[in-house]
Amino acid sequence: MSGVVNSRLELDERFAGDMLDPDVWFPYYLPHWSSRAESAATCSVRGGELSLSIPVDQPVWCADLHEEPLRVSCVQSGSFAGPLGGTVGQQPFRDGLRVREEQPTMWGYTPHFGHVEVRMRGVVDARSMVAFWMSGIEDRPGRAGEICVAEIFGDAVRVGSSDVGIGVKKLGDPTLTQEFSADPLGIDITEFHTYGVDWRPGSLAFTVDGEVVRRLDQAPDYPMQLMIGVFDFPAKAEASTFATDTGAVPVPELVVSHVRGHPLGAG
Repeated sequence: MSGVVNSRLELDERFAGDMLDPDVWFPYYLPHWSSRAESAATCSVRGGELSLSIPVDQPVWCADLHEEPLRVSCVQSGSFAGPLGGTVGQQPFRDGLRVREEQPTMWGYTPHFGHVEVRMRGVVDARSMVAFWMSGIEDRPGRAGEICVAEIFGDAVRVGSSDVGIGVKKLGDPTLTQEFSADPLGIDITEFHTYGVDWRPGSLAFTVDGEVVRRLDQAPDYPMQLMIGVFDFPAKAEASTFATDTGAVPVPELVVSHVRGHPLGAG
């Protein structure tokens, strides 16, 4: 699929078999700023589910450049970065970044409008989070906004409800307005829920289990890749709600049972 723009119009990923489909998924987190070896996800496919986890020995991501210590297991449905030593790359997190390792251009599943959803459950504590978002592939300047469908921090999870971050993040897109918030929903994130978005020109309708929970009157207008991941923030270790007597670090996990996408009016 490398180099082929918008080659796949629909996706019905049910994680059959025992490995990720390499034509759809890139199991690294922004490796151009580090390397594939240092950004590889800890993941497994079994029983029709994708598991993303962060074991205790997983290294910190981009430790010498990222200000806050971060460990992450994430899969992407696309990837784009410029040549080695250049400044072109997705989601720069600070000024002056340069590509450390060239990456293949990949358009595994990069829709431009449509319905996209992920069915997932998570295990998090006060130092970790799970997220599903869509990000501009940034093949052109300004195509850098995000559609955040679900961003859930463990310290915002309570008995009977969770604060779910939903909305648009402007980032490097001058046409967008920052419109993002985390509001309480009556869900248990340790159980499976389906988080989705209907993405149309100029509008977004976000859903949880098929029910619309937020509408916005703006939308990115370019191809976007899917990002699904679990994150751990070691600096927040003292706030961990699941700390054990031995000091063992809990293992954050995100389990995904399906990922679907199709043009609106289809499927």
